[in-house]
Amino acid sequence: MAKQIIIKPLITEKSENLSENLVQYSFVVNKAANKIEIRSAVEKMYGVTVESVNTLIMPGKSKVKNTRSGIQKGRKPSFKKAIVRLSEGEEIDFFGDI
Repeated sequence: MAKQIIIKPLITEKSENLSENLVQYSFVVNKAANKIEIRSAVEKMYGVTVESVNTLIMPGKSKVKNTRSGIQKGRKPSFKKAIVRLSEGEEIDFFGDI
């Protein structure tokens, strides 16, 4: 079975600014995926031409939650983020025509 490379698009305020100004889009990707696999997956899924791919691993964070039964401590997992730059004049529409 083939691994799923793109998990989901990352839609934050910073990633929206990147997509509007620099034609760069952010994705949460499989930790084992490399740049070549990410490039081919984005090109196949969205039908665009990818110019470059930058990847980084976002570290996990500790979280504390106060509940009625006391304090619960937990941890958010780390994930791999890919920032993909498209060729000039191309774009990805995540929301479609609403």
